[in-house]
Amino acid sequence: MPPKVVVYTRAGCTFCATAEADVARICGELGHGWTAVDVDSDADLREEYGDRVPVIMIDGREHGFWRVEEARFRAALA
Repeated sequence: MPPKVVVYTRAGCTFCATAEADVARICGELGHGWTAVDVDSDADLREEYGDRVPVIMIDGREHGFWRVEEARFRAALA
């Protein structure tokens, strides 16, 4: 079963846009799907993540935040 990748993000966040582009590129190269969730769409998510976005989750566990560490991210998806 392929890993489930989720990026918690928000509109207007430049770090989020960069992380989403990196995740999209890497997941695309490796043939994995991914989803983005806007933390501002849910009060609980907004409270949990606040300004600590983007947050990258793999299989329900936090993998990293603020930026994608490409080598580490690729290794986690391998």
